[in-house]
Amino acid sequence: MIKLYKLKKYFGEVKVLDGIDLDIGESESLAIIGPSGCGKSTLLKLLLRLEIPTSGAVLIDGMDISRLSEEGLIKMRKNTGMIFQSAALFDSMNVFENVAFALRQHTRLSDKEIAKVVRNKLKLVDLDGTQELMPSELSGGMQKRVSIARALAFDPKTILYDEPTTGLDPITSVNIENLMIKLSRELKVTSIIVTHVLQTVYRVANRILMLHDGRFIETGTPAETQRTANPIVKKFITGGL
Repeated sequence: MIKLYKLKKYFGEVKVLDGIDLDIGESESLAIIGPSGCGKSTLLKLLLRLEIPTSGAVLIDGMDISRLSEEGLIKMRKNTGMIFQSAALFDSMNVFENVAFALRQHTRLSDKEIAKVVRNKLKLVDLDGTQELMPSELSGGMQKRVSIARALAFDPKTILYDEPTTGLDPITSVNIENLMIKLSRELKVTSIIVTHVLQTVYRVANRILMLHDGRFIETGTPAETQRTANPIVKKFITGGL
């Protein structure tokens, strides 16, 4: 269980998040929508403690993550996979080395054990056999799937997606969405998705939150969001039409 309690984040005088309360259940697929610069990516950084709240708290399984020791922080991050918008693969490493990187840094697994984990994660994303390829040899969709395999290395309870389908062609976007749905159903992970792509939101999420002016102004299922009477939400999802 993830709980945000009166969460505020300011950068100097700039208010980004202004007293957010939110409970995120296990195995939930939650999408956060809102205009550029409204604080969506900042919220993901707070969930990983890459940023510290100005006030309030992020609680994971009842623990305030701002109070974690370095050891506790490493453990928390093992349980939270992050998918970056740009895939963020290491250009100088092949697929195998990218997926194995954190396992080598934070476990005592043997080379044989690491190879088994890497292959299993690549199988999950339908990329077994690509271990020796370099990122430059992969399509955008394949790079995204490698980044998902890397995020799955520690069998996380939660996966954070930052614009998972932005910039991808329609067919590749659907393939990534199908993979996200598969992981949610088969692995029972909690998914938190930040995206501007409404097709992805409607297909993948079972709950949508609209972030505006530092607060959540509406929450609902995809069907409820599409029927919204809130003028701010309606303008955002229709493009002002």
